[in-house]
Amino acid sequence: MSVYVISDLHLSVACPEKAMDAFGHRWVQYIDKIQKGWNACVGPQDTVFVPGDISWAMTLEEAVSDLSFVDSALNGKKILMKGNHDFWWTSLKKMNCALEEAGIRSISFLQNNAVSVEGKTFCGSRGWFQDEKSQVTVGNADFTKITARELIRLRLSLEQAAENSSPYVLFHFPPLWNGFYQRDIIDVLHQYNVSDCYFGHVHGQYNVPAVQTFESIRFHFVSADFLEFVPRKIT
Repeated sequence: MSVYVISDLHLSVACPEKAMDAFGHRWVQYIDKIQKGWNACVGPQDTVFVPGDISWAMTLEEAVSDLSFVDSALNGKKILMKGNHDFWWTSLKKMNCALEEAGIRSISFLQNNAVSVEGKTFCGSRGWFQDEKSQVTVGNADFTKITARELIRLRLSLEQAAENSSPYVLFHFPPLWNGFYQRDIIDVLHQYNVSDCYFGHVHGQYNVPAVQTFESIRFHFVSADFLEFVPRKIT
């Protein structure tokens, strides 16, 4: 049994007008590519982490179609995290109830907790923009407040990890990108002896390293289009 990771599926089973073609040619017929690439390597007994931007849906009710696709069309157990486009994401109680009502059995969520799979411990949070000046947000975002909140969520998750373990950490936003980094997040990763992180969010960037090392921590880029829609195996 193996563990994989892939971010940013951006599914739109119920909203086909939400095309991703604007982000580059790799996104043409991307849902078919996701299914083919995923099932070519992931088996029924494997686990796949998806750190954010799962569905374009605006409500949980709308997201059920995409979650059902993930459940029935994609192999393995799936553990989902929240991304900046997951507006449908609500409380764990409501999401778990929706899964139960829809008969979805292979999906669970990583939020303020830790998950152990195949002897490995996985933690994470959505994270936030690494450089305020270079980002465009909707509305008046309070960068300090949001960053502080995500740090609390990251610590909550890491506190759930087994003592003396070296957990893998998943983010949606990159803590390190294009010369910028989130100092507060990096410091927390050092505190908990983290050596490997995985992130997505960025699209259309293909001539960049798959892995960057910063202060002895490896940061793995796992956006779906960068991976050509084939989940990356965590070794």
